[in-house]
Amino acid sequence: DGTSIGMRYPTEVNIVADAKATLAALQPLLRPKADTSWRDTVEQNVRKWWSVLERQSMVSATPVNPMRVAWELSKRLPDNAIVTADSGSSTTWYARCLNFGADVRGSVSGTLATMGCAVPYAIGAKFAHPDRPVIALVGDGAMQMSGLAELLTINRYRDEWDDQRLIVCVFGNGDLNQVTWELRAMGGAPKFEASQSLPAVSYAAVARSMGVDAMTVTSESEVDIAWDWALSSQGPTVLDVRCDPEVPPIPPHVTVDQMLSLTQAIAKGDANARHLVYQTVKTKAVELFTRS
Repeated sequence: DGTSIGMRYPTEVNIVADAKATLAALQPLLRPKADTSWRDTVEQNVRKWWSVLERQSMVSATPVNPMRVAWELSKRLPDNAIVTADSGSSTTWYARCLNFGADVRGSVSGTLATMGCAVPYAIGAKFAHPDRPVIALVGDGAMQMSGLAELLTINRYRDEWDDQRLIVCVFGNGDLNQVTWELRAMGGAPKFEASQSLPAVSYAAVARSMGVDAMTVTSESEVDIAWDWALSSQGPTVLDVRCDPEVPPIPPHVTVDQMLSLTQAIAKGDANARHLVYQTVKTKAVELFTRS
């Protein structure tokens, strides 16, 4: 609402106008600052953080570190790719590890963070841009919710796309992972198996039964091979990646309360407590040593 501009944050000059025209008018008036120390610091911090993420992605996990899956994709992203990510920890790895070029586009589930969006988004993107490769990053919970049925849709309409590459990468950890970590870090509650654990499914086998090529990834040495195979394929593919659910999706600014809650969850008898602590310590240690 143009009449309410400035109500959220104090301003000195209020302008209600077309953004493109305004920036074009302001640009000739701007002068570079002689002191670039602030910008230099920001750029240095960004470079250091990318280094942290790379090293965290290479931390060993059982069977596969999900960060590595996203990191290896980022190194191979086609210049005109479209990437979608479903709700859950798959969005975390998407946000942390993917470095988009100028023409790469991405989409996630906004506002209510509804599950089951990534594969339908990818299909919609494919119809809108049939000449561009599309990649969907999906947790196994979302894949079981709606993604499996959409493989039929993909196979049915693939011949209408100039570039048939639509890659569905499933982060298969047998867990509604984001909520499990939320319960630990925010509620101090251990994983509740009855609501969080997912039935075992071979997403690769289901995909093949629906006419879509697929590969199962069960070790970290296979991750780069899988992406190379999928990105060089002539049609839609599914990557069924078996991931470690205990790789922590924790932010660098984790609070004391969150750490206390996680400690409480472990003390209350989280089923994977030992492995959880092991992965969390390894991942956090890499960050601390790299940033120091």
